[in-house]
Amino acid sequence: MRKTWALVWRELIAYFSSPLAYVVMTAFLFINGYVFWLIVAYLNDPRTQAMAPLKLLFGGTIFFWLFVLFVVPVITMRLLAEERRSGTLEVLLTAPVSETQVVIAKFLSAFAFYVVLWLPTLAYVAILASYSKLDWGPVAAGYLGIALLGGLFLSIGLFTSALVRNQILAAILAFALLVVVFSLGLVENLATGETLKGMLGYMNLWNHMDDYARGILDTRHVVYSLSLCGLFLFLATKALEASKGR
Repeated sequence: MRKTWALVWRELIAYFSSPLAYVVMTAFLFINGYVFWLIVAYLNDPRTQAMAPLKLLFGGTIFFWLFVLFVVPVITMRLLAEERRSGTLEVLLTAPVSETQVVIAKFLSAFAFYVVLWLPTLAYVAILASYSKLDWGPVAAGYLGIALLGGLFLSIGLFTSALVRNQILAAILAFALLVVVFSLGLVENLATGETLKGMLGYMNLWNHMDDYARGILDTRHVVYSLSLCGLFLFLATKALEASKGR
C-alpha cells in the first residue's frame, strides 16, 4: 500500500507541476461559474417554473455533460500514454510494483484532481444556503453522483491511455468511448422490446444524475458506476501486462 501511495503522490506532483492542470482548472471554474449564473438568472425569471438550482447544476443541463466529456480525457490522456512515449513506462513496470498498483495509483491521482476541480463549487451551495433553506440530502447525493460519474469516466480515460503512446490519440479515444457510454441510455425510447428498453434505461446516466440531484440513492446506479469503473480498471491493467510482455 505504501508503494501505491508513493505513486499517487508522484502523479499529483506531476499534475500540479503542469501548466495544463491550471488551464483546465481555470476553464472549469469559469464555465461552471457562468453556467451557475445562467441557472440562477433563468430561475429568477417569474415566468420560469420553480425548481432547485442545484438540480440543474448537477447534470440537469447539457453544459454539465459536455464539459465533463471534454475535461476527463484531458485529465487522463497523459497518465500512461506519456509514460509509454517517453520510455518511463518500461522503467516503472520493472520496479517492484505490480501493474495493478500502477493502475490504481494513476486512477486515484486522477480522481483526486477531479475532486479538486469540483471543490470550489461548494461556494455555490454556500451562496444558495445564505438566501434560502437548503435540503442537504440532495446536495450530498448530487456530489456523490458527481464522484461516481467521475470515477467511471476516469477509468475509461485511463484505459484508453493504456492502449496508445500518443496523448492526443488517447484523449480522442477516451472522448469517443465516453460519448458511446453516455449515449447508450439516451436511445432508450428508440429500442423495441421491453427487455432492451429496460437495459438501456438502466444505463441512462442522465437519469442517474437526475435521481442523485433529487436526493434519491438508487443502489442500481451505484452498482452500475462501480462495476463499469472496475471493469475498465481491469482492462487497463491487462493492457499494461500485455505491453510488459512485448
